[in-house]
Amino acid sequence: MSTTTNSTPSTTTPPPYAELAASLRGELITPDDDGYDDARAVYNAMIDRRPAAIARCANAADVVACVRFAREHHVELAVRGGGHNAGGLGVWDDALVIDLSGMRATTVSPADRTVRVDGGCTWSDVDHATVPFGMATPSGFIASTGVGGLTLGGGIGYLTRRFGLTVDNLLSADVVLADGTLVTASERSHPDLFWALKGGGGNFGVVTSFQFACHDIGDHGTVVGGPVLYDLEDTPDVMRWYRELLPSLPEELNGWIGLLTIPPAPPFPEELWGRKACGIVWCYTGDPDKADAVLGPIRDFGNPLLVGLHEMPFTALQSAFDGLYPAGLQWYWRADFVREISDDAIDIHLEFGRQLPTGHSTMHMYPIDGAATRVAEDATAFAYRDGGWAGVIVGVDPDPANAEVITDWAKRYWEALHPTTAGGAYVNFMMSEGEDRVRASYLGNYDRLAQVKAKYDPDNLFHVNQNIRPAVRSEQ
Repeated sequence: MSTTTNSTPSTTTPPPYAELAASLRGELITPDDDGYDDARAVYNAMIDRRPAAIARCANAADVVACVRFAREHHVELAVRGGGHNAGGLGVWDDALVIDLSGMRATTVSPADRTVRVDGGCTWSDVDHATVPFGMATPSGFIASTGVGGLTLGGGIGYLTRRFGLTVDNLLSADVVLADGTLVTASERSHPDLFWALKGGGGNFGVVTSFQFACHDIGDHGTVVGGPVLYDLEDTPDVMRWYRELLPSLPEELNGWIGLLTIPPAPPFPEELWGRKACGIVWCYTGDPDKADAVLGPIRDFGNPLLVGLHEMPFTALQSAFDGLYPAGLQWYWRADFVREISDDAIDIHLEFGRQLPTGHSTMHMYPIDGAATRVAEDATAFAYRDGGWAGVIVGVDPDPANAEVITDWAKRYWEALHPTTAGGAYVNFMMSEGEDRVRASYLGNYDRLAQVKAKYDPDNLFHVNQNIRPAVRSEQ
C-alpha cells in the first residue's frame, strides 16, 4: 500500500473554528481578532504569512485537539515554538498554527540533575531554572531561541565541546502524534521515534515537553567568556590559528568565530563602533583556578582590538546577543556544514567580510567538536559527527528596504563558499531550500528517517518544516 507525501486535500467547506475555540483551554486567534497581526509575526520579519487561525495552546490536551481538528477538516498545520525558525516555518498561509508559546513551565530536579521543559519555553526560561543550581543543559547562543526548534534540529551551542549537542542530553519527550495520540518517547518507549526526534526536526509530531540531563557549569553558574575582536584584515591569520588551536583546547573551552561589524553601543569602546572585525566569542566552564592558564594563549595571540573575557553568569553570555538581534529584523539565511577551514575558504571569507552590507549582517562558524564527535553518526538523526563547524551566513537589517541588498550578499557569499564545504547544512539555519538540501543534511540517516516518518506520520500531516517525506511502503 502506498502513502501520500503531502498535506491532506483542502476542503471547500470552511472549517468550524468556532467549535475548536470552544474546546480549547487556550485562545484561538483568527484574522478578525485585534491581536492577529502580533500573533502571526515571527522572529524573521521577512516572513509575512497569514494563517487561518492561531491556537495558543495552554496544555497538551489543546495540542491534541488541534491535531485532530486539522486531520478531520483537512487543513494545513504549522507548529510554532519560540518562533526563531530561519524560514519562518512556524506559520503558514491558510494554516492552523499550533502556538506553544503559552506552555512555559520548567521543573528542575537537582538530585537527578534533570530539567523538564514545556514545548513553548525559550532557553532563557531553562537557564533561569537551572543556572541558580550551577547547572545547565547544552543549548545554543541566543537565549530567546525556542527550546523545541533548537532541540529538534540538533542543538549546537557553547557547551557542545564539553557535553555534546542538545539532543545528546535529551532523556525523553512527550509527543502528540499525527493520529492525535500523546506518547512519551525515550530509549525504552518508542525508541525509533526518540532517535528521529534527535535532529529530525518537527517531522514526527508536536513535542509538548522535553526532559534533559543537566551538567555542572562553573561555580554557581559562573563562567569566563566574551569576545576577542581583531581587525578584519587580520582574518586570514586569525582563522588559520583558530582552526589549528581549537581541537587542542580542553573541552571546557569553546569558541565560535565570525565576521561582524562592531555594534555602535556600550560595552564596546566608542572608537571601535562600526568597524568591521573578525571575532571569536569564548566560553570557559572549567575549574576557575585553571582559567588563566587555559585562556593565556587566547589573550596572547595577535593584536586584538578588544579582549572582552570576563567572569560572568552563564545566563549573561547566553543572552548577550538578544538585545542586538531582537524579533522583527529582516533576515536571509544560507548555511553549510564545514569540515575544514581551508585557505581557499579563508580568502572567500575575507572578500565577503569586506562587503558586509549592514551592521547586523554576519557570518558565524560554530564548532562541532569534542564530546559531540564521540557520538556515532547513526546514533541520532543528527549525522555530522566527524568534527568541523556549522557555518551560517545571515544578511540582517531592520529596514525592509534593504531586504534585497542583504539577500544578494548572503547568496553570493554562500555560492562562492559552498564548494569548500561538506554539502549539507544544520537544518535550524535553513530556509525553504528543497528536498535535496534536506537529504544532504542527514547523510546516511535520511532513509531511516523516512521509514520512521512513514510509521508515525504516513500522510505527512507535519510537512511545514524541513520536510522528510514518508517512505513509500510496497504492497505486502
